[in-house]
Amino acid sequence: MPLTSSAGTPTRTDRAAGKAAAARGPALRDATAPEATSRRPALHDGRTPGQPPTARRYGAGFWTIAGVFVTAMAFSTVPTPLYPLYQAHDGFSTFTITVVFAAYAVGVLISLLFGGHVSDWLGRKKVLASALGLELLAAALFLSAPSLPVLLAARVVTGLGVGLLTATATAYLHELHRAGRPGAPTRRFDIVSTAANIGGLGLGPLAAGLLAQFLGAPLRLPYAVFVVLLLAGAAAVALTPETVRRPAVRPAYRPQRIGAGRGDRGQLAAAAAGFTSMAVFGLFTSVVPGFVGGTLHHPSRALAGLVVFAVFGAAAAAQIGTGRLGARARWYVGLLAQAAGMAVLAAGVHLASLPVFLVAGILAGAGAGVLFKSAVGFVAETAAPERRGEALAGLFLASYLGLALLPVGLGAASLVMSLTSAATWFTAVVLALLATVAAGTRHDGPGASRHSA
Repeated sequence: MPLTSSAGTPTRTDRAAGKAAAARGPALRDATAPEATSRRPALHDGRTPGQPPTARRYGAGFWTIAGVFVTAMAFSTVPTPLYPLYQAHDGFSTFTITVVFAAYAVGVLISLLFGGHVSDWLGRKKVLASALGLELLAAALFLSAPSLPVLLAARVVTGLGVGLLTATATAYLHELHRAGRPGAPTRRFDIVSTAANIGGLGLGPLAAGLLAQFLGAPLRLPYAVFVVLLLAGAAAVALTPETVRRPAVRPAYRPQRIGAGRGDRGQLAAAAAGFTSMAVFGLFTSVVPGFVGGTLHHPSRALAGLVVFAVFGAAAAAQIGTGRLGARARWYVGLLAQAAGMAVLAAGVHLASLPVFLVAGILAGAGAGVLFKSAVGFVAETAAPERRGEALAGLFLASYLGLALLPVGLGAASLVMSLTSAATWFTAVVLALLATVAAGTRHDGPGASRHSA
């Protein structure tokens, strides 16, 4: 983010420092130019403004934060392959599993609204450390008892941590990339931030499933392992250079504003796409492990984790692989792939075939990943600069509502019909939403030809 300060009268020494900073690139010039050093407080990590970190430290910090991002996102999906074990322990229904999952989404939404933006003035390191602290608190709750009330509380706390972490870690990676590689394209940042976020969500179930399947103590060991990893991540964050300076006067706190960009049909279509995309991820991280173990008669925790990993892995790979496509082509690739995946999912559910079900997950995950990335890109590009944060917050709000509401609806339907029938209705609803999004963006929005550049 831009650095701001009071400007003083530059001395000869200051002018020389500014020239030296110019030779090192724009990212470091912001930290050493006379406008930046005059009457500035010390940085968060104790350095004075005249002693910026080297590009190498910024580069090392970039990969450090990427690793922390992966670890924290992976922790958020650790319970996914373990839900059938919790279900057997307390005897609750599939609907209860979806409520537990929705508790996580509620935590994310609360955190995004009330804390997702505060790192702009508190600093990336402080907020990231707070997010990791919440994840560690959630891990302690998971380790304390496998009961339903504790599980609900732990999922809410996990969501609070993730809501703080996602926006902060993404901004931190962007700033570390710019500081470490001044003037370089942002492709490395785009790829790494995507892989860390979506890829981390996929690694959590895989790691938890393998640990639970082969090393025993399935409701404790995965969390204990991630406690060690999260503590290591917190220590690594402490050694990473800060990229945000404390303002001379801290701005008055207010919750994140929510908006819909310019309010046109394109922005609404992007929100609907986010809602639909995240609903697919919600399906595969809530009821699918129980479906694989029950209806498909494959109770392996490792297999349940592998199925979810395949969905998120396909999403991350597709987001990266379609990076060079135009916006319009990418939008329709996402719509068609997700629609095809949902159609195959309906077939896999009725055939009770694991291979067909896995293909469906890969197709739907890839499509959902591309569609969600397209929606984010469209909103960021078309929203007015002074309202971009509001517009993106509105998109994420709609998306996380989809993550919570449709899976809960599926769980509620499973109380009065078979899970196979409920999944069929879920598929029909998602296909209808995708058709509505496609029809609504033919002439205006992400799918319109005037936005294909």
